[in-house]
Amino acid sequence: MATFVDQVLLYASAGDGGRGCVSIRREKFKPLAGPDGGNGGRGGDIILEVDGNTTTLLEYHHSPHRKATGGRQGYGANKDGYAGEDLVLKVPDGTVVEDLQGNQIIDLLGVGVRYVLARGGRGGLGNAALSSSKRRAPGFALLGEPGELKHVRLVLKSVADVALVGFPSAGKSSLIASISQARPKIADYPFTTLVPNLGVVQAGEMRFTVADVPGLIPGASEGKGLGHEFLRHIERCAAIVHVIDCGSLESDRDPLRDLDAIEIELAAHGGLADRPRIVALNKIDLPDGRAMAEMVTASLQERGYDVYPVSAATHEGLRELTYAMGRIVQQVREATPIRESARIIIKPIPVNDAGFTITKQDGAFLIRGDKPERWVRQTEFSNTEAVGYLADRLARLGVEKALVALGAKRGDEVRIGEGTAGVIFDWEPSIEAGAELLHGPRGGDLRLERGIEPDEESEEDDA
Repeated sequence: MATFVDQVLLYASAGDGGRGCVSIRREKFKPLAGPDGGNGGRGGDIILEVDGNTTTLLEYHHSPHRKATGGRQGYGANKDGYAGEDLVLKVPDGTVVEDLQGNQIIDLLGVGVRYVLARGGRGGLGNAALSSSKRRAPGFALLGEPGELKHVRLVLKSVADVALVGFPSAGKSSLIASISQARPKIADYPFTTLVPNLGVVQAGEMRFTVADVPGLIPGASEGKGLGHEFLRHIERCAAIVHVIDCGSLESDRDPLRDLDAIEIELAAHGGLADRPRIVALNKIDLPDGRAMAEMVTASLQERGYDVYPVSAATHEGLRELTYAMGRIVQQVREATPIRESARIIIKPIPVNDAGFTITKQDGAFLIRGDKPERWVRQTEFSNTEAVGYLADRLARLGVEKALVALGAKRGDEVRIGEGTAGVIFDWEPSIEAGAELLHGPRGGDLRLERGIEPDEESEEDDA
């Protein structure tokens, strides 16, 4: 059974907005005292939050589908519906959010950092909010908008200052257990760690984290063994420590060849060439191990490596090794600029921005834009007054004039939005603004029901 998961697919559905209410206030001697339908509540957001006590994405491996609660509908007596509750998903520090194509959306670093992954839909306006001096008693309300639906990949990259790399059974787990309070699984037979282990190391006044990365083998960057699954956990480290087994009983193993093989895999993964390297020659408590360490130390130093013979079993040489790690981490921290807090970027709308675009595709006119698409989602098409109100809004935005300028004729197909969220209708240029000037039953629009054209356009402000 999996206990450590560092990559999952997450299907997040934000809450839908509640629909507005259609209601008429009734008082003594005033059976129709005016509209009093309340607005629908906002749908809940889905928020990712970095939690210091969360170390794995296992929870989302078992339950990848998450949905926030929707907003409640509005009520009469001008009572708005309750907003849906936000759903906060805890993720480990260092979680990267990617789309399904592998493009990074955001890198979540730092405990407490939040990111709104999917926003809840807006609540629909009730007929009280839609009333005006010309439309005194609307017989319709706006529908709530659907919440956003996001399919993303969560990828965990360990936030460690130092990464321990090496062949399986090189002694990485024993080493991290000796220099920190981490207690990874350790055995006296050849096996490889199945999960990265993190430990906190104190070297004088310097405190830093060390990651024990599961054993690499030749070809790991191409998918061989388990190491390729954990190479990403090295990407954030300030230094790389090669843990080399000097006491191996395998006849074909050599410390220099082991180091070269691991370096080839790190180079194939990419992005790690600038990280300082330290070599820890492990298992010098064994006679053959000490002899091997003495034999290869000069060759490694000629290559430019800082070499530290150590024994995870007897703790020999560990103090010098940890202080060397601490010096590198301190240098990197001093050279790294302090991360600035998120700044609010204001993007003014251009003066010539109409708020929509119209393109002709396959003989139809495709309308795209935040407002037109949102208005379509808010419209209840079974209510002709609501449809007429949508026509009024589109006319005030300039959609009608733009269609005429592009040569649209009566009966041409017009699409607003794409996919299942869009709507297709035959354009009727006679449906102009001004339904509020026609006296008819609530919930109806005489222009749509009888084909009557208004004499003048509405000047009602956009709701």
